[in-house]
Amino acid sequence: MRPGFDHAKGGQMSPDDIQRALTLYVRQRTGARHVEPLAFSRLAGGAIQSNYALSVECAGGSRPGRLDLVVRSDSPSKVDASLAREQEFQVLRAAHQAGVTVPEPLWLCTDTSVIGHVFCVMARVPGLAQGRQLVREPRDEREAANIVGQLGRELARLHALRPPDARLDFLPVPQASPALWRIHAYRQALDRIPEPHPVLEWSLNWLEDNAPQSAGIVLCHGDFRSGNYMVDQGKVTGILDWEFAAWSDPYEDLGWLCAKSWRFGVNDKEVGGIGHKADLFAAYGQAAGHPVDGDTVLYWEAMGMTRWAIIALQQARRHISGGEASLELALTGRLLPEIEFDLLDHIHRRETA
Repeated sequence: MRPGFDHAKGGQMSPDDIQRALTLYVRQRTGARHVEPLAFSRLAGGAIQSNYALSVECAGGSRPGRLDLVVRSDSPSKVDASLAREQEFQVLRAAHQAGVTVPEPLWLCTDTSVIGHVFCVMARVPGLAQGRQLVREPRDEREAANIVGQLGRELARLHALRPPDARLDFLPVPQASPALWRIHAYRQALDRIPEPHPVLEWSLNWLEDNAPQSAGIVLCHGDFRSGNYMVDQGKVTGILDWEFAAWSDPYEDLGWLCAKSWRFGVNDKEVGGIGHKADLFAAYGQAAGHPVDGDTVLYWEAMGMTRWAIIALQQARRHISGGEASLELALTGRLLPEIEFDLLDHIHRRETA
């Protein structure tokens, strides 16, 4: 009997069923005579997606030998802004073609009879991604500066992609200032949450009143932060999780990377708890061919914290609504007071500097 998801029964697949179905899929895509499964597990993280690690040994075909793969599929529910798997795969492929350090995109499967969801398959890269562990790894100042510098160069390489781009024609291009575009979208998202949140309403008003001039429209990762890149032996080995990619202002990625929310308690290292802004700005500026304006980064840090607060509310509602019972989603909603405090403190410091 062919392994796969039975829509007629509407049931859940066991991990063994998923492994068998994915192993058969790899055999079909590679044309291997035989594919031996070596290891299979669900990966930690991925609050919006379900990620699996699969290792197989292929006999013959287009990729003979051991294959270490990541399979990325949809969760039962999602937040409004995340891309579909087909779209995320196209963004990953465009970034790979632009020379950004990403896991090699291999295959996209839109046949939901395989495991019940659309999924994409990527080569697995070595390293550590967990933000809380990453910021506490022992490393000297030189290694930290190298990592932060590489992050700056990766962003500059990504930001060289600009619209129009036929490969990414599903991404809307902001018709106004990207900052005002974002503020409008966040107001709409906040309006869909039943209870009032005056701190976030106030921060959106502040962001509107202080919006800087646009630095142009480029391809942004949308979630470029510690926790979404792999580090191995002092080097970034892969930028992960492209589901929030969008055409936007390049400062959006820089601000998100530096926002306090993603320093995981190591607050004296403003770049994701890893290193310092001077190293990031120097590497980005050299690769992009223009200097970075630190004040504009501070503005987009406030934008990032506002956005993270709204996402936390959305994640909590995925649990509360019954769409996906999850302790992780429920606890994300409990982060709101801390995010709001950091946001108010950040704006106060910027206003009084």
